[in-house]
Amino acid sequence: MNGSLVYQDYIDLINKNFITAENIKIDQIQPSSIDLSLSDECYEVRHSFLSYNSKVRDKLRDLTIKKINLNKEFIFKKNKTYIVRLNENLNLQKNIFGHCNPKSSTGRLDIFCRSIVDYAEEYEKIPKNYKGEIFLEITSRSFDVAFKKSDCLNQLRLVNKKHNYLSDKQLITLNKKQKISNQTKNNINIDNGLKLSVDLSRSKIIAYVAKKNTPILNFSKIKSHKINDFWNTIQNKNKKLLIEKNKFYILRSKEKVIIPQNLAGEMIPYDTGIGDFRAHYAGFFDPGFGLNNGSFAVLEVKTNEVPFLLEDGQTIARIKYEKLNKNSNIVYGKDIKSNYQNQGLKLSKHFK
Repeated sequence: MNGSLVYQDYIDLINKNFITAENIKIDQIQPSSIDLSLSDECYEVRHSFLSYNSKVRDKLRDLTIKKINLNKEFIFKKNKTYIVRLNENLNLQKNIFGHCNPKSSTGRLDIFCRSIVDYAEEYEKIPKNYKGEIFLEITSRSFDVAFKKSDCLNQLRLVNKKHNYLSDKQLITLNKKQKISNQTKNNINIDNGLKLSVDLSRSKIIAYVAKKNTPILNFSKIKSHKINDFWNTIQNKNKKLLIEKNKFYILRSKEKVIIPQNLAGEMIPYDTGIGDFRAHYAGFFDPGFGLNNGSFAVLEVKTNEVPFLLEDGQTIARIKYEKLNKNSNIVYGKDIKSNYQNQGLKLSKHFK
């Protein structure tokens, strides 16, 4: 069947050596994606690049400042760019292609990362029948972060032959049978996908903003960092929030999101019609996210151009829904120890 692959497909691809890696772990496989892991091979580079007419390694020869061994933890300094080879290699066949994106925990730390492959004209895209290595460009924008081999910052989603996105009409019909949001059936906001608005109306904290001077964040340490060391809280002020240039904010949607187990969701990171800011770094929702009661979407907001005033209820993002090639027998949630099911305004899993 056409569409995005599911958990059991990734098991099959690993068994057939379409995906190979040193010590690949079963918990890297998600309901409709696979987490990719850092190898020990890392390079600090002069600047970003694409490798559309050569192998990535050929570019690295000219652009490397120094080579780094990630068998030991290494601190990635803010606003310096590094390239890390990923452990996973691909040997795709049968017109399978893919797309990578940061994991939710990566996006919530303002870690800008994107995959690069040989002879590719775009970041994050895995061409049909690709055979070769994958590299990850990493630039931490808010914090100095300690990384080491086997840390997982991004994920790969593979597709059989073509994407199968739902039209607005199909989404409206689906919502009448099986809710995809906590909005009422007759008042759901669908226009080129499910539209989400920002919640600035709560009586307590409405947002977090990253501090300028912080300790080192250790990426492999979960629930061990103090929130106050890294974040300032923002209280409700007339249901408005000024997004200041080059500051990083964690916000929450007003609506809850539900992803049925035969679908996946993808938040569009930029939409200039909504505003000149980025609303999400990661933006991928596995099947089962928010099942039953729904989960709020956490928004990672940043503007690099001009300050931007947000008001409560203002549209801030869209989610596209796409069909999987089959129902996933594994869904997002507590059974696979998912971190963000039933979330509210939630920071990454690294904080106490």
